[in-house]
Amino acid sequence: MDSTVHHTHCPVCGSASIKPKLAAKDYTVSGEKFSIWECSDCTLRFTQDAPRLDAIGRYYKSEDYISHTNTSRGLINKLYQAVRKKTLKQKRQLVCKTTRKKQGSLLDVGSGTGSFVKEMKDHGWQMTGLEPDSDARKVAKEHFDCELQDSGELFSLAPDSFDAITLWHVLEHVHDLTGYIQQLKLLLKSDGRLMVAVPNYSSLDASYYKEYWAAYDVPRHLYHFSPQAMRILMENMGMQILECKPMWFDSFYVSLLSSKYKYQRTKWISALWTGFRSNLKALGDRKKCSSVIYIISPEKS
Repeated sequence: MDSTVHHTHCPVCGSASIKPKLAAKDYTVSGEKFSIWECSDCTLRFTQDAPRLDAIGRYYKSEDYISHTNTSRGLINKLYQAVRKKTLKQKRQLVCKTTRKKQGSLLDVGSGTGSFVKEMKDHGWQMTGLEPDSDARKVAKEHFDCELQDSGELFSLAPDSFDAITLWHVLEHVHDLTGYIQQLKLLLKSDGRLMVAVPNYSSLDASYYKEYWAAYDVPRHLYHFSPQAMRILMENMGMQILECKPMWFDSFYVSLLSSKYKYQRTKWISALWTGFRSNLKALGDRKKCSSVIYIISPEKS
């Protein structure tokens, strides 16, 4: 059996109008190059011939993969850890505002090492955290005393169980894209909210760094979304995007990593300037931000 996934049609809209756009390198683990294709109809980009679900695990095994190791090695990761304390609070406040609840039931998919699960649990939310990587689940238990479940449990959860479901930079990793979203919709209460954060390849920093843009993160990122592609995906699933929220810090973090990839060292001033310019452009249109949080209703109005 072939160990890669080759798409003949767009994974979002089903169009056959797909073609290669660029090639990106895996700077984190393997050093391999992967082709990124684009759909001319819905504008989704996707990693062509990415490893199948049963073959992709080794591409996550790196001390530099921060969402699975909680590493503080290197100045960029130290900055990430420092900023995360602030962003965790912002995410919690966003959940409360979006659901209009101070406490409730929340499913966090792709919990990594459990920092967000702990944040919400500490503020009274009934938490269910899912994470596919056993090493990350172990870190969550040791560092945050969070008992995360394997992601395979997603399809065993009871329908209409959650006031909110969050995926913080997770959807781009999911092989069964439509199957996952169908299940998430089933698990939400009728007035619940789905919150999906993904990188945005139509941002200024992505355009500037091109194939070196760190948020392509091949082959771990299977899909590369634009706001248009995300809207079409959710509409096809019978759901509605209510609002888009910016993730301002991501432009700086991604630009610093992208600079390192492009020049073999981090050009701090130019990278921070690129991140600033990206955010400046997004001030007038939040859909231009380096990463976007989509607030989604389980039903179209």
